[in-house]
Amino acid sequence: MIKVLLKNKDYIIYNDELLNENIEQCFSADYWKQKNKIIGSAQGRGTTWFVQLLTMQAALRHYRRGGLFGKIISDYYFFTGWDKSRSIQEFHLLDKLSQSGVNVPQPVAAKVSKSGLCYRADLLCEKIANATDLVDILQQRCLSKLEYQSIGAQIKKMHKNQVNHTDLNIHNILLDDQGKVWIIDFDKCFQQQREGWQKGNLERLLRSFHKEVKKRSINWQEGNWDDLMRGYRV
Repeated sequence: MIKVLLKNKDYIIYNDELLNENIEQCFSADYWKQKNKIIGSAQGRGTTWFVQLLTMQAALRHYRRGGLFGKIISDYYFFTGWDKSRSIQEFHLLDKLSQSGVNVPQPVAAKVSKSGLCYRADLLCEKIANATDLVDILQQRCLSKLEYQSIGAQIKKMHKNQVNHTDLNIHNILLDDQGKVWIIDFDKCFQQQREGWQKGNLERLLRSFHKEVKKRSINWQEGNWDDLMRGYRV
């Protein structure tokens, strides 16, 4: 069940079926280090910590800005309401997609800490077990036609839920060791009712294939896109 905790200037939303640990402390990497529950980390825009919950493995991410502005104000955002903050929006979007049968990480908890006119944000969500992103896989081997069709089908399922993934690229698509396709990283993504944006998502994904072919010589050819689109059109 989804619950909300509002205490002082902190707003926390969480799934009490997935989180049995200290709700107010679970967004602190130090808390998990003290409990010896850190199982790994990944570097990106800051550090994502992988932690062991009682119910699952999870990823803890603190929201940070990118670009030149991010060097000046690294992790503060202008506050316009709890439900309009980035972590809360991503939590709700992941929950909707997960409930609709789209393969995305289950959201565990999200936090917004208000400070004056600004806020900072954190998200705790499921870590997909034994999964690798397409960039790493395609550096090792080619994908089969069926795998590309499964990717296309999963994107179509996301689009049927009217979710615009504004950063759909091959770093954000995973395959697990059972061949299951997952889509991740829904920060700044949103539901959109109009038509036309779906094409933009797909064009962005195609550009990412082209980019990684030039950058890393991944095992990909133009014909593979046709296989992906066959899965999308089913």
